[in-house]
Amino acid sequence: MSVKPAALDVLPNPLPFIGGGHLSASGGAEYLHHYPATGSPTITVPLAGPDEVDEAIAAARGASAEWRLLRPDERRKLMLALARAVSAAAGELAQLQVAENGTPLSMASTFPGTVIDALEYYAGWADKIVGEVNPVWPAPGFSYTVKEPMGVVAVIIPWNSPLHTVGMVVSPALAAGNTVVIKPPELTPFTSLRFAEIAAEVGFPPGVINVIPGGVEAGAHLVAHAGIDMIHFTGSVRTARHILDAAARNLTRVSLELGGKSPNVVFDDADPDAAAGFAARLCMQNSGQGCVNGTRLLVQDTVFDAVVGLVRDRVAEISAGDPADSDTRLGPVITSAAVSRILGMIDRARSDSGGRIVVGGTRLGGEFADGYYVAPTVIADVSATSEISREEVFGPVLSITRFSDEDEAVAIANDSSYGLASYVQTADVTRAHRMAARMDAGLVKVNGSGGHPPSIPFGGIKASGFGRIGGRAGIDEFSRTKNVWIGQ
Repeated sequence: MSVKPAALDVLPNPLPFIGGGHLSASGGAEYLHHYPATGSPTITVPLAGPDEVDEAIAAARGASAEWRLLRPDERRKLMLALARAVSAAAGELAQLQVAENGTPLSMASTFPGTVIDALEYYAGWADKIVGEVNPVWPAPGFSYTVKEPMGVVAVIIPWNSPLHTVGMVVSPALAAGNTVVIKPPELTPFTSLRFAEIAAEVGFPPGVINVIPGGVEAGAHLVAHAGIDMIHFTGSVRTARHILDAAARNLTRVSLELGGKSPNVVFDDADPDAAAGFAARLCMQNSGQGCVNGTRLLVQDTVFDAVVGLVRDRVAEISAGDPADSDTRLGPVITSAAVSRILGMIDRARSDSGGRIVVGGTRLGGEFADGYYVAPTVIADVSATSEISREEVFGPVLSITRFSDEDEAVAIANDSSYGLASYVQTADVTRAHRMAARMDAGLVKVNGSGGHPPSIPFGGIKASGFGRIGGRAGIDEFSRTKNVWIGQ
């Protein structure tokens, strides 16, 4: 089998999309995009510089008054029209996601659906955003609150799931009446640009959705800009600290969805086959490049060896392939540098921490040699204090650590700077509730995952960030409360 070249015919115009159309040129640097499955260059991406950032913010500011005052039912209709258009373009968007970052088509094909769900769900909120009447004293008097949009929101998205993130973040921001400036990374600008094009095609007013592909320079100028009313960032802790420093100068509101080192705790009363299969799928999805992936498997010592063997077998069944092939389950990681970083962490887990490589642990060769492929890897007997247990790998690597009882499981699971997601596998419903109450995470799932619809609040604690998207919390995140007092 050979890996086919990227589908270049699906790539959109790479120039910034501002005020309802693409610019004719961009004054920033250029980035030569590479297809991760082959390592081959695809297209040169003109990056936004400070001038383009200023222009995008001005366009969003100019559209803000019209968008926030648009009748809520009209906002709802436009969002539903966008959902229908995304549905019509679902095949194109899935292929674009494959070309963008090498996500296997089997997973990339699900992302348009998550965008559609988010748009439809939050379209329903657009005409249901209400305040409340408050008691006042001394009477007479009358007080009520209204929810207002923040204004212009900077949405900075990650490279691992750009289309999904745009849908989950931009949908509540638009429904609440905000305009947005989306900054995708230079690695993955294409799905965001196509999303903005589709929005313009269905009639979104110019300036409501703007996209400025860019690197560090554009991001730094964006988050320090006085014309930004709110920043929502999805990405690394290190970058988040820079954003918070810059935002502090203007006291700009910030919402963060950061990394995770999510524990998956397997008790000895869980179904071992189901637990092993779930652990393999959860960690290896999107080649391990997911903040909610269960990358730390904690297994009770009474079933440790049996579960390790089952996990090894399940992971060994995950074969790499061409991401454009619908049967492929494991694709490449994002860059050659990522390959080197992942392999370095694997080597240190083995040499410095005494970890036992159960399967994988190498870069794939043969027909995959030119691409950025790492073999799906399982490391057993991992110390809870080792680097591989504490730091994000962002690659197809699962570490397995043993525990003796519930208290030790909780202690190991919570001994992390992160707090995004946790998973528990048990047949004891009382234990399930106890564990959910004790886990330090914004999300706890018991006996599987079951997807994550837009109606469910999502976000982390500790170094995994703060703020929530999903459900009513998503509307509140992108709104501010005004109190009105009327005397008699």
